[in-house]
Amino acid sequence: MKSQRKIIEGIVVSAKAPKMVVVRVVRKLRHPKYGKLVEKSKKYYAHTEKEGLKEGQPVRLAACRPMSRLKRWRVI
Repeated sequence: MKSQRKIIEGIVVSAKAPKMVVVRVVRKLRHPKYGKLVEKSKKYYAHTEKEGLKEGQPVRLAACRPMSRLKRWRVI
């Protein structure tokens, strides 16, 4: 049985580099002590073949093989 690749959704923060975008992914977690919902965010560096991505655009990322020192995701 083949495993599924992990897919995450986020917003493009930077699209200045060729064939690369920086995506901010926000997760809502419940605080362990107080029970309040807290937003945690993380930046992911992703490979893309499309050059038309703009900042603020929502994208989906899939895990892939390491493409460089930072890029472990690709835009789908």
